Amino acid sequence: MKENFLKALESRRSIYSIGRNSAVTEDEILSIVRRAVSASPSAFNSQSSRVIVLFGKNHDRLWDDLKGILKGMIPTDRFAKTEEKIDSFRSGYGTVLYFEDQDVVTGLQNQFPPYKDNFPLWSLQSSGMLQLAVWAALEEAGLGASLQHYNPLIDEKVRENWGAPKSWKLLAQMPFGSVEGKPESKDTGNVDERVKAFR
Repeated sequence: MKENFLKALESRRSIYSIGRNSAVTEDEILSIVRRAVSASPSAFNSQSSRVIVLFGKNHDRLWDDLKGILKGMIPTDRFAKTEEKIDSFRSGYGTVLYFEDQDVVTGLQNQFPPYKDNFPLWSLQSSGMLQLAVWAALEEAGLGASLQHYNPLIDEKVRENWGAPKSWKLLAQMPFGSVEGKPESKDTGNVDERVKAFR
């Protein structure tokens, strides 16, 4: 079991060539996300992470909306590359949207004033752990994903289209789908320079 977990972490990569040829059902994906949300740790057991999973036309709408926003910001002669990138995300099977509920964070700040400055940081750590948990679980299920950060550009559209409360702060978008192309090799650096042990 330990080896399976570490192999999933090692295999997890940013996969940009994704498609809709998945044998994993929407219900199975929702089960993965729900289990990860339930199992991921949070400071003071705050459970501040929130998730919206988009499939089908809702998934398409997210990336179409973003493309429309970016088209108004990027010069026409430079937009083709951006459009190609957004279309690669849209070609996937779905998208996981990651949020942190700021009402929970503020409530903890008020409840525990000595730790007030730490709660926003701990909230981000909780979200990061959840994102990795979902990403590794999707990898283990045979799906590819990448992590994108088009917030706050897309925030209002997300609230408008899917009813995300104002207290939910959007942190990341994870398009996922069938793996249609392998990623380039990755240099992980010298681990001995990054890990120190004292016995």
